[in-house]
Amino acid sequence: MADVQIPKTYKAAVYDNPGSISTKIEELPTPEPGPGEVLINLTHSGVCHSDLGVMTNGWAALPAPTQKGQVGGHEGVGKIVKMGPGTESSAVKVGDRVGVKWVSARCDSCPPCLEGHDGVCLNQKISGYYTPGTFQQYVLGPANYVTPIPDGVDSADAAPMLCAGVTSYAALKKSGAQAGQWVIVMGAGGGLGHIAVQLAARGMALRVIGIDHGSKRQLVLDSGAEHFIDHTEGKVDQEVKKITGGFGAHVALVLTAANAAYAQVMDLLRFGGTAVCVGIPEGEPQPIAKAFPQTMIAREQRIIAVAVGNRREAIETLEFAARGLVKSHFRVEKMDKLTEVFKEMHEAKLQGRVVLDLTD
Repeated sequence: MADVQIPKTYKAAVYDNPGSISTKIEELPTPEPGPGEVLINLTHSGVCHSDLGVMTNGWAALPAPTQKGQVGGHEGVGKIVKMGPGTESSAVKVGDRVGVKWVSARCDSCPPCLEGHDGVCLNQKISGYYTPGTFQQYVLGPANYVTPIPDGVDSADAAPMLCAGVTSYAALKKSGAQAGQWVIVMGAGGGLGHIAVQLAARGMALRVIGIDHGSKRQLVLDSGAEHFIDHTEGKVDQEVKKITGGFGAHVALVLTAANAAYAQVMDLLRFGGTAVCVGIPEGEPQPIAKAFPQTMIAREQRIIAVAVGNRREAIETLEFAARGLVKSHFRVEKMDKLTEVFKEMHEAKLQGRVVLDLTD
């Protein structure tokens, strides 16, 4: 392979005023990969609602406020252009396409890592939060943790799979839902939601009820949902019971960051049903309304939570994409449109995902 030309500086979108919706394009010096690291020339990055929460300091549970100059993003795809020391026996090499996820690095030795819970690694690095993220043209990543991108998946298509895709897939797997059972997807027309609908309906033989704003009806139905419920019209629980023979759903995924969705989810479940918490509400934490022990015990219901998927689940999600069973609905924007994208996201106007084209 011919030598790759690596520039001394490159473009990045940084949070120039954390606490508000504002980004700025800056020139940054190109880093050198250290031991065990690779340098990746990113071409695409998805934009996630989590990025909005980090940028605006909207999550009260974050351990520290976001720093000025932080490069956000955690759905990056590009090619490896340089290998650091100690990577000679790595499974990846220069020229390989790889992805960077929300957890950009983990220690692989703490109890969560040893049990496959990458998302709660005690020594993890979070892409876009106190670790340079993927809203930039070059980024470092651990050679043993970047995600290989299958040849049959376009880079722009692959980007949303690295967070929205793998998180939705992990939530469905951990829910215990079985083929033929009813699964509710709350926030079904969002970035995670429309991918979850596809994975559930086309990849896991589940029967899907999508819930979202009426403007997202067609996207949700086109993604494979059998039924759509507009939550703005009220009586969601009644509609769910009508569809499910009076019982409710076996599983309900909360993929929206709205506290109102969490307040409603327990009413949508049948006996033995499972609520899966994924979307992280902004502002001060609130308990899940109607999660009454008496009712949950009487109906043998449970609540579980999923942060992100692990390495294996990321690879499996991309295999679904390579087989054509799941495809993100997205539009492509250049890096300088990022602030506008975040404003749309904040106003809940986005359908599906936005992917940034990071090339000049």
